[in-house]
Amino acid sequence: MQIGIRLDPDSRVPFYRQLYLRLREMIVSGELRAGERLPPSRQLAGRLGLNRTTVTAAYALLEAEGLIRGHVGRGSFVATGPALPALAWEKLLPPADLPPAPAPPGGPGLISFASSRPAEDLFPLEDLRRSAEEVLAGPDAAAILQLGSPLGYPPLRQYLAAEARKRGLLRDGDDVIVTSGCQQALDLLARVLVRPGDAVLVEDPVYPGLKNVFLRAGARVAGVPVGPGGIDLDELGRLLGRLRPRLVAVTPDFQNPTGATLEVHARQSLLRMVREAGAVLIENDIYGELRYDGAAQPPMKRLDESGDTVLVSSFSKAGFPGLRVGWVIAPKLLVARLAEAKQAADLHTDHLSQAVLLRFAESGRLAAHRERVRAAGAERLRALLGALEKHFPKGTFYSRPQGGMNVWVRLPGGLDAAGLLPRALAEGVAYLPGAYFEVSRRDPCALRLSFAGLPAERIRRGVEILGRLLRNELRHARGGEGYEPAPALV
Repeated sequence: MQIGIRLDPDSRVPFYRQLYLRLREMIVSGELRAGERLPPSRQLAGRLGLNRTTVTAAYALLEAEGLIRGHVGRGSFVATGPALPALAWEKLLPPADLPPAPAPPGGPGLISFASSRPAEDLFPLEDLRRSAEEVLAGPDAAAILQLGSPLGYPPLRQYLAAEARKRGLLRDGDDVIVTSGCQQALDLLARVLVRPGDAVLVEDPVYPGLKNVFLRAGARVAGVPVGPGGIDLDELGRLLGRLRPRLVAVTPDFQNPTGATLEVHARQSLLRMVREAGAVLIENDIYGELRYDGAAQPPMKRLDESGDTVLVSSFSKAGFPGLRVGWVIAPKLLVARLAEAKQAADLHTDHLSQAVLLRFAESGRLAAHRERVRAAGAERLRALLGALEKHFPKGTFYSRPQGGMNVWVRLPGGLDAAGLLPRALAEGVAYLPGAYFEVSRRDPCALRLSFAGLPAERIRRGVEILGRLLRNELRHARGGEGYEPAPALV
């Protein structure tokens, strides 16, 4: 190779360093490419009229800097191309505006009440596999694997619309859009409906994924307290008048994390109040199908004579959360805007998952699976409530839902649920402290126990361990005074 190098004999910089600087410049600029062989030191010295040791000294500096690499018997080669500075990500990224989600506790043998998810042992894998094979063997398989509509797989939308119409949830002015679970449905609603600075009312405590989606949209999120009977309507009325919110989001059936359910009269009052305030009402109906006991309450979408309520649901809780198939039923104009936002975000939700779930439903396999889920959920809820009554100390308050996946617990004696968690984990039991769900109010004594993913015997064992830990903590706090287990007040 020919290297055009001129050295300045009048410079005060030594020749070896002039040569080093010129070669370095050529490597960094890309004039000498990675892997290119440099002339042997004797040859380059002769060409430049230098002593060989001068070239050897320049090569040594380049090799020390990692720019070239010498190979015995083969010569020296450029080890790197242009050196570009790394991006300063800590300056480019805006500061995190939301606390990170806690890492899900894991480990062999851990009894985890932390995850509100269905039980994997109940998944009918053979039935689902059969449904997938039937879809892929069908005449529409290639079309299903092609790009599709942002509104969702048309046959599934038709099925969802027909089922919703039977239940009085879909009217002539409504439409259906399929989303990647309820979380994307909420995100799209925030993108379309919420402007920075708008007030949004949510339940308090609440599932943080619901709260955070509106915070990220720039909303002023305010919490409305939730009691045993659901959202506090008196406080809701005060906040509606004071904040004039853009929208109100509620989970009327088996609310996460409290398990509370709104009675029909409260639903009617809430509808009237939100409508009079001119706000959009979002009904999160993700747990409605998981009723194990008692009479079902009518969805607010059915009660709303105006038809303006936006209903969000999914297959995640009574089906398969990993397939990420949810939907929104709302006025047609809003659904059209949601479809525009969805197309910009991800084009459309996976149509193969939608087609498989449709086949799973139309074959009757989904109905059978839901019955198994409800039967198991009822058994596990009974196990949890019975264990709480038997093992938790006197003065404990906990919800008694008739369905869903979660029970809300308030510990006695001012015990701090977050502070006790490390000790519980050391004993092999996990839960989520109430701080994870708070919006406007702190409740350090609270925690959530999610029961649907655990078999009854592990639920009883986990609650027994927690109960012993709590009684010991109370005994220590009271200077040795004993606390006997007693039925909790609800």
